[in-house]
Amino acid sequence: MSVINITKENFNTEVLGSDKPVLIDFWASWCGPCRMVSPIVDEIAQERTDIKVGKVNVDEQSELAAQFGVMSIPTLVVMKDGKVVNRSVGARPKRDILSLL
Repeated sequence: MSVINITKENFNTEVLGSDKPVLIDFWASWCGPCRMVSPIVDEIAQERTDIKVGKVNVDEQSELAAQFGVMSIPTLVVMKDGKVVNRSVGARPKRDILSLL
């Protein structure tokens, strides 16, 4: 499955309405650690059909970033049934990201 670009317009449908757990990557193009995590997140999206993977550009979606209290990026959030069940801040290796799920 490919990565979904999450916006405030599609958040309710893609995240809150999802029947699968959702891994959300809060990132920005100018963030070095975000560029390290991004290909890992893309890889997870391709490998795992049991989850949904989305990315939120904090520069374009500042309201969503504020809603989740994102102060540092990259921030990874796992949501299940509309609730945050796990979160991690900073660049992490793939195995650590998978352990969030």
